[in-house]
Amino acid sequence: MLIRNLVPNPIWILAWLILGLYIFILIDKVKHLENSETSFESQLKYAGNFENKGLKVDVRNPVLSTDDDVLVIYNRIPKTGSTSFINVAYDLCYRNKFNVLHLNITGNAHVMSLADQVRFVRNVTKWNAKKPAIYHGHVGFINFQRLGTSQIPIYINLLRKPLDRLVSYYYFLRHGDDFRPHLIRRKHGDTMTFDECVERQKPDCDFNNMWLQVPFLCGQAAECWVPGSMWALEQAKRNLAEHYLVVGVMEELTDFISILETALPRFFRGATSHFLSSKKAHLRKTMKKLDPSEETIKRVESSSIWQLENELYQFALQQFHFLKKRMNMNSDNILSDRGKQFMFEKIKPKS
Repeated sequence: MLIRNLVPNPIWILAWLILGLYIFILIDKVKHLENSETSFESQLKYAGNFENKGLKVDVRNPVLSTDDDVLVIYNRIPKTGSTSFINVAYDLCYRNKFNVLHLNITGNAHVMSLADQVRFVRNVTKWNAKKPAIYHGHVGFINFQRLGTSQIPIYINLLRKPLDRLVSYYYFLRHGDDFRPHLIRRKHGDTMTFDECVERQKPDCDFNNMWLQVPFLCGQAAECWVPGSMWALEQAKRNLAEHYLVVGVMEELTDFISILETALPRFFRGATSHFLSSKKAHLRKTMKKLDPSEETIKRVESSSIWQLENELYQFALQQFHFLKKRMNMNSDNILSDRGKQFMFEKIKPKS
């Protein structure tokens, strides 16, 4: 009888074996989860290191709403009020919850290699963690569709009267501006006026230096950057009409911001009032700039370069005013949306 009691019950043995196996599996799963968490954290750290270097490693690719899956590209042209405008975007990005990123091209080049164009397009269209986003930089227009991407960005830009832009840039290189007044510029100490430069036919006031707004809107083709190219002008006008949401003019910067506020409220909600209330902080003015003489103006305007650049400016101005006419203007000369001016009717079959 005593021996029988000492013999283990087979059912109890089986129960203990099952319990031991369950505990073993549970411990193994806990270790696996801990290892996965460590691996994920290291991936995040790895991605962060790459993002700090301007590269993108997409560890988590969030699904975005239609309102957030938006890219705006502002391929800004030097001395057209671009700093004044983009500072508004930087101020609003926290409030309106979007990202602003500066595109810095090595050597201040305005064109990219074909490989870099592909890298840039793939990067910005797949970088969901940084959407919605405004990318800005001194770069010629890039046709995303040509490079095989399904997402097409919204392009915007600002132009300026060609001679005014050239004169501003001439004095900017010598005296800087009130944005960073203590920064020593490349031509610091040169007191030659723009009139004197034109009279002596110096390189800094060469009329070919005006050839910038046309190629920026024309794009990355070689012919775009040939001064005086009629093909480049026509391509720039075509791109403006077909690929740019708005191309404003620096002389009407407030209206440009107001139009963007009505068209892209996801980014520019509250932009007009913010710009007007903090206008002095945003405006950037070239120091010690002298207006050119009537004689200099006549010489510049007789050049083919000025005539083509001015044709683009006038084309942009016409389209910009066309947009303005379809908005309301209040007593303070501030543009606003008229509200929805369309409806759907004669809908069949009726549900």
